[in-house]
Amino acid sequence: MSTEGLSEADAANELMRLAKAIAHHDRLYHAEDSPEITDAEYDALVRRNAELEAAFPHLVRADSPSRKVGHAIAASPLGKVTHEVRMMSLDNAFSPEEVAEWLARMRRFLNLPEGEPLAITAEDKIDGLSCSLRYENGVLVRAATRGDGQVGEDVTANVAHIPDIPQSLPAGVPAVFEVRGEVYMEKQAFTALNAAQHEVGGKLFANPRNAAAGSLRQKDASVTAKRPLRFWAHGWGAASAVPGATQAEVVAKLRDWGFPVSPLFVRLVGGADELVAHFDAIGAARPGLAYDIDGVVYKLDRLDWQERLGFVAKAPRWALAHKFPAERAETIVQGIDIQVGRTGKLTPVGRLAPVLVGGVTVTNVTLHNRDEIARLGLRVGDRVVIQRAGDVIPQVVENLTRDEPRLEAVEPDFTKCPECDSEAVAEEGEVDVRCTGGLICPAQRTQRLEHFVSRKALDIEGLGEKTIAQFFALGWLESPADIYRLRRRRSEILSLEGWQEKSVDNLLAAIEAKRAPDAARLLFALGIRHVGEVTARDLMKHFHELPALRTLAERAHAGDMEAASELTAIDGIGPSVVEALGDFFHEPHNVAVWEDLLAEVSPPRYEVKTVASRVAGKTVVFTGKLETMSRDEAKAQAERLGAKAAGSVSAKTDLLVAGPGAGSKLKKAAELGIETTDEAGWAAIVAEALGGEG
Repeated sequence: MSTEGLSEADAANELMRLAKAIAHHDRLYHAEDSPEITDAEYDALVRRNAELEAAFPHLVRADSPSRKVGHAIAASPLGKVTHEVRMMSLDNAFSPEEVAEWLARMRRFLNLPEGEPLAITAEDKIDGLSCSLRYENGVLVRAATRGDGQVGEDVTANVAHIPDIPQSLPAGVPAVFEVRGEVYMEKQAFTALNAAQHEVGGKLFANPRNAAAGSLRQKDASVTAKRPLRFWAHGWGAASAVPGATQAEVVAKLRDWGFPVSPLFVRLVGGADELVAHFDAIGAARPGLAYDIDGVVYKLDRLDWQERLGFVAKAPRWALAHKFPAERAETIVQGIDIQVGRTGKLTPVGRLAPVLVGGVTVTNVTLHNRDEIARLGLRVGDRVVIQRAGDVIPQVVENLTRDEPRLEAVEPDFTKCPECDSEAVAEEGEVDVRCTGGLICPAQRTQRLEHFVSRKALDIEGLGEKTIAQFFALGWLESPADIYRLRRRRSEILSLEGWQEKSVDNLLAAIEAKRAPDAARLLFALGIRHVGEVTARDLMKHFHELPALRTLAERAHAGDMEAASELTAIDGIGPSVVEALGDFFHEPHNVAVWEDLLAEVSPPRYEVKTVASRVAGKTVVFTGKLETMSRDEAKAQAERLGAKAAGSVSAKTDLLVAGPGAGSKLKKAAELGIETTDEAGWAAIVAEALGGEG
């Protein structure tokens, strides 16, 4: 559906649905190896999210899928590995126009002349499980899955049984080198594996990627040894030296070292038309390939330009995945239920006649809210078109029978909460209907607690949905601080069925281990509207201590414009976040929960590792035309040097970098006595800091 003519309310509603759906499918795909939808369906969801964010940039959510990579790893007998260099995801394209725009964006960022050729590598995107192989002095010392990009699972013993992965490399390799690629299973091997599993009554796998992931993530490496896994390399992570000046040169070196690489890897210099022609050729050859692919990956060949381009929140600017299209199917809406979320939001869920879409059976679809139901003209009994795209719950893209007459049907009731019967209302300008019951609503109280202990929040193992529900029913858990008081109930917990001394002590130890939690994770755990994990980190980078955040949020809520300006000057923080923070601290109950919690925990000062520089901790503003770099590249440099890149000049500004054409910001800086420099001066600051880094 086009974004033209779409109201802000509808756009906000759809972005909310997409964020929830994508997070759900990310968890199934990355953490549980049990996807409900195909990659094409997932990609369609991600693409729709990107389209809406581009059309309505002021509606980008704090929990936007565009800011996330993978998913936190689930509880696992495998050890955890922190990646020295983060394993990123890739941005997607679905049309020739998007490929051309990606090339144009790189040109603009690098400030290249229009005629400057861009050499691009292209390779088929295999549908496998990302894996990083760390070699030290030529010997494989560790293998890890991607996980959430920062922390993965240790699968060193398992990859020893994959013949494509060398245990040692030839002489002359760098002292440290991490080879990154995909563990996969060929189609024929997958079919044979499922046949063998069926023969012995074992688990059947949904697709080759699912089979590869399940086979690699085995506690018993002997199980992995029996599975026909393959590997090919496509990149690298941490490296004491990089053996080449281009992507193509390093890939050739990987091949020389004994790693399989894509047989369809090529280097192209002809622009978007040539890239798309290669994409079409691979698409035509796709059915005859021995392995599953879901698109083509393009990468800028020159490594020095890759370094300049850097990364956005979850992906490199210098790479792009050109994906194959999604699939659709028709089915019948058999019912509409209403679920209550942790913020009290009432979300309708359509119950569908089971339908196979892209190899996965779909039975449920999120319908966003009452406005979405009205937009679709949806009633029980309607025949609808369902589209699945990626790791997300499907969406209804069309109602085929909306204009057909039928018997009067009972519509979902959005006036009362189905959990506590409290009134449900939508605030002015809001598309979501919310329960007014607050903490008297069991759905909100338990789901808030579940969010608090979830992996991306406090990550307290052993305190799952069932345990929270059990302790809540007993009156032991009313708020997050109660979690830290459970140690006083050790004997009472032991008296419950199913609890043994070891399990109780493990739970209490896991809780005690989070007495000094990361401040950004703690802030995210509180479930404040619009404060997702990325926003929480952005806030804590600025404030370092939670009390300082509260003080400024309360001042902003009271009408202090200077406080509000300081908040909105933080990169990534908009008026909706400022309003949400003010509303949170304005509620006496929330303040009581906050103070009660901080009496139980002591988060250390929040610090971010950056390159030492003379602008570390300072606020820098760029203005005017930058001639040797783009504005985005300049801001990325500032953040790497530990500075805060702001968009406006204020008394809090420490340095103004002014290019030709600087106007009002330069004048204001002069009035306030703020230090200014030109682009060459800024380049000297960067060179000084990065030279010290090396």
